[in-house]
Amino acid sequence: MKFLITLVIFASTIFAFNLHISDSTVANGKTTIIEFTKEKNIGYKKVILGKKVHKIYQHPLDASKMYALIPISYYEKPSDKKVKIIYTDKGKEKNKIILLYVEDGKYKQEKIKVQKSKVTLNKKDKKRASIEYAQAMKIYSASTPKNLIHSKFIAPMDSKITSSFGKARVYNETLNGYHSGTDYRAKVGTPIKASNDGIVVLVKDRFYSGGTVILDHGRGIYTCYYHMSDFNVKKGQKIKKADVIGLSGVSGRVTGPHLHFSARVGGEQVDPLQLIDLLNKKLF
Repeated sequence: MKFLITLVIFASTIFAFNLHISDSTVANGKTTIIEFTKEKNIGYKKVILGKKVHKIYQHPLDASKMYALIPISYYEKPSDKKVKIIYTDKGKEKNKIILLYVEDGKYKQEKIKVQKSKVTLNKKDKKRASIEYAQAMKIYSASTPKNLIHSKFIAPMDSKITSSFGKARVYNETLNGYHSGTDYRAKVGTPIKASNDGIVVLVKDRFYSGGTVILDHGRGIYTCYYHMSDFNVKKGQKIKKADVIGLSGVSGRVTGPHLHFSARVGGEQVDPLQLIDLLNKKLF
């Protein structure tokens, strides 16, 4: 499978334009990147995967390159995917298809005991959670065109990881989604650092995620920090990498104090550590 995919991409490189995909086989919940080398008379427009359209941006450090991030939904099943690249050649719009294989991430299952009221919601809490979800999705669906990142990402804190991304979550013996981020061990009051430069787009106490800060890093990339006990930032504030944005806590749906760190790309929830590792290797 990988060999066949490589041949298709190689053919694209020769007969259309020069591109490179970081990994033509990618697990659900992970992100891959397509890099384009600028060519005379070629204009890169967008990348389409299923119903999702992904923008092609200028590489932040290399003027000769452009790139597109391709996030894969956690709920995507193993299958071959056709990725359509829209471009212009001497002003005429064309497209090229390359193949991507989505594999099973083989995420483990995790059983968690929480207050019954955090699993079976009353009418008031259900309405609150629904409103907060809609507010967050409105944020994630937007994409700031400007790149706000100028150097490599860092971890939000130096601590032991207690739960990784993707684990199926069983709350009180009831399957209820999956773990959407990475958990760091942190006693209440531990400083939390911004993973990179950005703008604060949400500071709020929410039903599930408790004390929450969301940072917009530009071009559809967001990092999120949950279960905080105190905030050190305000909405609209510009943040530098490593700035302390607040303190860890035990708010929201939790079994104990910790930091939940997550990320979104193009509206998709993805493995935050795999994403920042990819960005650090390919863009910075």
